[in-house]
Amino acid sequence: MAIAPGPVFVVLAAGRARRYGGIKPLAPVGPNGEAVIDLGASDALEAGFSSIVLVVNSDTGPIIEQHVKDHWPTSVDVTFAVQETPLGTVDAVNAARQVINEPLPFGVANADDLYGVDALKTAVSTIRNYNSTMLVGFHLDQALIGNGAVTRGVCEINDGTLQSITERRQVARSGDHFVAADGLQPEILRSDTIVSMNLWGFTPQMWDLAAWKMARVDDASERNEVLLPELVAALIRGEFRNEFPALSEVLVATTTAQCVGVTHPDDLHLVQEAIRSQIERGERSPVPFSSPD
Repeated sequence: MAIAPGPVFVVLAAGRARRYGGIKPLAPVGPNGEAVIDLGASDALEAGFSSIVLVVNSDTGPIIEQHVKDHWPTSVDVTFAVQETPLGTVDAVNAARQVINEPLPFGVANADDLYGVDALKTAVSTIRNYNSTMLVGFHLDQALIGNGAVTRGVCEINDGTLQSITERRQVARSGDHFVAADGLQPEILRSDTIVSMNLWGFTPQMWDLAAWKMARVDDASERNEVLLPELVAALIRGEFRNEFPALSEVLVATTTAQCVGVTHPDDLHLVQEAIRSQIERGERSPVPFSSPD
């Protein structure tokens, strides 16, 4: 299928989900058993993305593709890209490029997170109005569900531009704040700390950088995954200034929206409750691929 004019929404659905023990993008979170990717794709289209590329692996990809065929309207412009080897999210972006006929601006998101229409609208607006790499930043208290410990990328921001992302591990809620039991400082994180949930917006030049970077990976194995946050961090440090001078700045558009996702098996009922609450508040339609009343 031909890709419609951008921006394109690239959904990273090639993960193995070892902690979850199932196909997380197909976790039934909607009121009628709708999967995470059903709601995520519906939100993306409502927000203004024109087409969707689902990056899958060769094992679970056929199951996800069949689910899409069975549950998504035929009017949805969706294409599948196969990431043959788990070499990280930069490699997944590179796989998506293989099914796109022209260099379009694009967003990138996890397949097991639901960012909400408002956050996705922020991404679309920034992609369209600024010729720059961008990240949608979430408040920490809106980016963690339940009491299980998670990893979150804490953002350092100066005048709306990203200075660094520090991966904080074992982050868990503790009263009205959060504790990161990873040995780094500060141990206590405020609820309004801005974190990355891997919702990115890129100019067409990022397709070239992803391909350039993967071509220079000496040992292409799973232990040497190339991850988008690491690539962006290197970009901020100026490591690609000579080869890709237009990619030196990363904007951060913050949102107060809630991001919910399935990390642990126990998260499923919490996400289901969060989705029900969003529907009751009129924030999303009870039926994917239709607008709220």
